[in-house]
Amino acid sequence: MPIPRAVTRLNKRYVNKALVHLAGHGWFVELEHVGRRSGRTFRTPMMAFDNKDAVTVALTYGRGVDWLANLRAAGGGRMHLGDELLVLGAPADLPEVRGRARVPQPPRALLPVLGCHDYVEMPVLSREDFAGW
Repeated sequence: MPIPRAVTRLNKRYVNKALVHLAGHGWFVELEHVGRRSGRTFRTPMMAFDNKDAVTVALTYGRGVDWLANLRAAGGGRMHLGDELLVLGAPADLPEVRGRARVPQPPRALLPVLGCHDYVEMPVLSREDFAGW
């Protein structure tokens, strides 16, 4: 079972504003995506795992998250990961076993406990030094 919607709303309003400052450190990233209806640019903090040619994300809130729908509609987005800015292609669903295998420990062991069974992967189209948004 994904994290409940009430927690999602709380995170969107308060927690994400703090987490965005962790982007670029460890597995914390900031994903830039364009709203499929509004055309606005959004930046969403999350955890992502770099596998060189692709980035894997565990869908702890389930498949119905706005950022994923936006990336699918736009065919990709950009991500601040470490000291790099990645240009990403369209997300592809991964089977649970394959998705979890692409996540390092300790998050790999924790995700099933959180009820996370869905994963996506986005191909890395290019990388450059991150100089800010």
